[in-house]
Amino acid sequence: MSALLLALLSGAAVGLALGGLGGGGSMLTVPALIYLLGFTPAEATTGGLLIVAATSLTGLLTHARARRVRWRSGLLFAAAGLPVAALLGLLSSRLPAGALTAAFALLAGVAAWRMLRPGRPARPATASTGVSAAAEVDARPAGAPRAAAVGGALGGATGLLGVGGGFLVVPALVSVLAFPMAEAVGTSLLVITANSAAALVPRLGAAHGLDWAVIAPFTAAAILGAWDGKRLADKLSGDTLQRAFAFVLLAVAAFMLVGAVAR
Repeated sequence: MSALLLALLSGAAVGLALGGLGGGGSMLTVPALIYLLGFTPAEATTGGLLIVAATSLTGLLTHARARRVRWRSGLLFAAAGLPVAALLGLLSSRLPAGALTAAFALLAGVAAWRMLRPGRPARPATASTGVSAAAEVDARPAGAPRAAAVGGALGGATGLLGVGGGFLVVPALVSVLAFPMAEAVGTSLLVITANSAAALVPRLGAAHGLDWAVIAPFTAAAILGAWDGKRLADKLSGDTLQRAFAFVLLAVAAFMLVGAVAR
């Protein structure tokens, strides 16, 4: 199979994950670039950030038009996590790779378990907008401190474990901050876009050495896939999306745990 076709198929899968589930893009992008398209880990990380940043921004815009993004909470989430991620990222280089992989797999498994538990009934939508009343207010008592605290904790986890946090942000928004699933997906894309852009800044000098004949079609397919993912989110209920996301997390956790044990 040609590199172009592999790039297009991989990009479409990444876009569907980001647009429909609000995360999982980096978990698909980096392995695809390494194992399918022959990138080195360093090139895959930089290329993956470019692809995920562009795709997440596209998905963010589509969800924003549908009023599914809680801007204040999302910005607090991102702002709280970035400095903690940078600090704990320094510590991660001193820990064994197998221990980090196993810890991340366990964390993903716990997040999936929390999302599969029976939850509270969803908040009713308002007649005028079709979105929940909480989304229109975009605040709850103590909502800002909780968003900042959870964002900082997840930023620390992603910084320590060295993987993008989209698939951790959605479970946290749903189970800790009680976001409806559709709004958690949209707000997660805001956090991913901010985190990816921040992580790209020190890597911009290496971007010119990437294989743009692969990166460009991969990114284009991912952007188109994000639009399809958003339409998928429109058609499926919040419970269905939440369960689908939880099973994706379980698969990621199992894959990473097997890799950690095999080291």
